[in-house]
Amino acid sequence: MNKPHPMSLAFPMILTWGLTTAAVAEPASDNAQALMTQNCVQCHGAEVYTRKDRKVSSLDGLGRQVRRCEIALELRWFDEDVQAVTDHLNDQFYHFKP
Repeated sequence: MNKPHPMSLAFPMILTWGLTTAAVAEPASDNAQALMTQNCVQCHGAEVYTRKDRKVSSLDGLGRQVRRCEIALELRWFDEDVQAVTDHLNDQFYHFKP
C-alpha cells in the first residue's frame, strides 16, 4: 500500500492556516492607530501633532521622530510598525508630500 507523501497532508493545513491568518490580520492603518493609542498618546495627547510650533517639518523628520519615541519607550517595534505609524500620522495630521 502506498503511503501519502508527507507534504500532501501538510499542504491543506498550511493553506487553511494561511487563509485564517490573512483574514485576521489588521490593516496597517488600524494597527498604526492601535499602536498610537497604546503608546504615543499615553505620553502626550494628539495636540502635539496639531500645535502651530511643532518641531517636525518633513516626512523624513516625522519618521525619525517616531523611531526616537519607539526607542525611548523601548517598544521594539518592527520597521513596518514605525512606517505604519509614520504614515498614519502623516495622513491624519501632517500631510507632507512623499
